[in-house]
Amino acid sequence: MDLELPTWVHDVPLPPAHATREQRMQYVLSLAAENVRRRGGPFASAIFNIETGACVGKGVNLVQAYACSILHAEMVAIIAAESALTSYSLSPHGDFELFASAEPCAMCLGAIPWSGVRRVVCAARDEDVRAIGFDEGVKPQPWTEALTSRGIEVVRDVLRSEAVSVLNAYAASGGIIYNG
Repeated sequence: MDLELPTWVHDVPLPPAHATREQRMQYVLSLAAENVRRRGGPFASAIFNIETGACVGKGVNLVQAYACSILHAEMVAIIAAESALTSYSLSPHGDFELFASAEPCAMCLGAIPWSGVRRVVCAARDEDVRAIGFDEGVKPQPWTEALTSRGIEVVRDVLRSEAVSVLNAYAASGGIIYNG
């Protein structure tokens, strides 16, 4: 699929190969913050090989840029990773983890198991995203069990306060709440 990230995304330095969870999340949050500064949505995501630390896909929210409701950051990162590996599933290529600036909405939650990632690491919580007006859709509760029952580990609240700051900056800047 020919989906182009904004050129500035490639200028944001990747974390080192053996970065900590916090360093990887800081990278994702820097993408989200820059996307807000450039009038995009307040979300970002990246997919890393768990063993090597290589980033195989990154994404920022492109809903407004492409006028397409499915281009959430997680979906864009999955598209980028699968395109880079020329595969509709990441699992045959190793173990991968998806870092997201916020917990997945209903759509992204549904796509995660199909992507083949083995771990999901989130910063902001669902309630943080809803607090600024976004509708995250109907998700099973607890949503984490929907993933863990399929063998996908879930890690929450990594740099949560920093992620909430990005969300609040978006709301304060008058960012469009396009599905609220």
